[in-house]
Amino acid sequence: MQPSKIAFFPEAAYGPALNSIGIAQAVAQLGHKVVFLSDPGFVALYQEYGFEAHPVNLSAPMAAEEMAKFWESFINGHIPNFSKSPFDQIDNYVKDCWAAIVDSAKFAQEDLPRVLDKIRPDLICVDNVILFPAIKQYGTPWVRIISCSENEIEDPAIPPHLSGCAMQDSAAHARFRARFNEVIRPLHDDFNAFLASAGEAPYPLGQFFETSPYLNLLLYPEPVKFKRAHPLLSPQFEYLEGCVRQEKPYVVPHFSAHNEAPLIYVSFGSLGAGDVALLKRLIAALATMPYRVLVNVGAYKDQYTELPPNVIVDSWFPQPSVIPLVDLVIHHGGNNSFTECLFFGKPAIIMPFVWDGHDNATRVEETGHGFKLNRHDWTETALISQMEMCLYSPVIQTKLAATSRHMQAQNGPAKAARLLDELLSKEYICYV
Repeated sequence: MQPSKIAFFPEAAYGPALNSIGIAQAVAQLGHKVVFLSDPGFVALYQEYGFEAHPVNLSAPMAAEEMAKFWESFINGHIPNFSKSPFDQIDNYVKDCWAAIVDSAKFAQEDLPRVLDKIRPDLICVDNVILFPAIKQYGTPWVRIISCSENEIEDPAIPPHLSGCAMQDSAAHARFRARFNEVIRPLHDDFNAFLASAGEAPYPLGQFFETSPYLNLLLYPEPVKFKRAHPLLSPQFEYLEGCVRQEKPYVVPHFSAHNEAPLIYVSFGSLGAGDVALLKRLIAALATMPYRVLVNVGAYKDQYTELPPNVIVDSWFPQPSVIPLVDLVIHHGGNNSFTECLFFGKPAIIMPFVWDGHDNATRVEETGHGFKLNRHDWTETALISQMEMCLYSPVIQTKLAATSRHMQAQNGPAKAARLLDELLSKEYICYV
């Protein structure tokens, strides 16, 4: 079979971007040409990994530095809302986020046809939460990647996306869905008007995307999957059991205190690092404990001038190379961090702030792979208790070891590359 050109179009966030890079690395190993369609602020990221990248305008024109900082500024402006429950975030963070996402789809529709005609892909993989009509209409198969929580594809029997609800709390499910639909209705009406202008049928209230009729790839692994009323069945839906990218090796530095103690990794992602007050509070608490600690502080390293001897901070860590070396991860619930911990068999304490972090925090505790901890209403006593359980509970360690064996046997990036290769090598089958 002749090599094909496969385009990846991830959301303008590091989680989806790095997940797509992991799949793209495996696709390139099969000999296919990989190109990225990218928010202009992320072009350099894909180029750093050796991939060709083409900017697509997802907003009004702005300076490159301003564009790169857009989501960082957006998140930092909502830090006061991070202490609220998922339900109470609907009419502030969630509404504002969906407004920005809808705007991005409108801007993309003006630019995508030109970019697609320029690169002429044979297959397009989209990792986003909203439909870009130009991709659906281009004339080649398109694949949807769900790198967020699995409940991004809704089902009446599971918690609604972004809700952080427990699996069995159906009353909370209904309450969240009703409030979400109430708040989001004006935005949704506007989006449906946009779809009509692009020649697409309207979506039901609350829905901004659809599943691909060709192939949908989900990162969630079997041990944490939801029990759906309507299971997502192969071959239209395939679970990748995680999708860990290849990164440069990492050598653990020397600590001037507790250098032989268990190693903890703390990361709230590049955007969550803006909550400097929380990270400093965590560092102060961890300074009193007999552990070594690595902390990802993102672009705010200059704000950490005095550090305890058992703590080392940096602006960035090659996370898939770091997590195998640590004993426990404290993170924000982003799906890459969530699945990488499971892949390497590491317990997690999730302190979510927004989006699917709430869902993943609930799920890690429901399935016995770690704990959820409210990022503002926590005590050192609760933190110590959860850390000791994660590090020393044989039940948690046994479950994590089994989950890790299962996921590593699947090799998510290679599985995704094989499925994409098979889709290209046969006549395209549309399942709906």
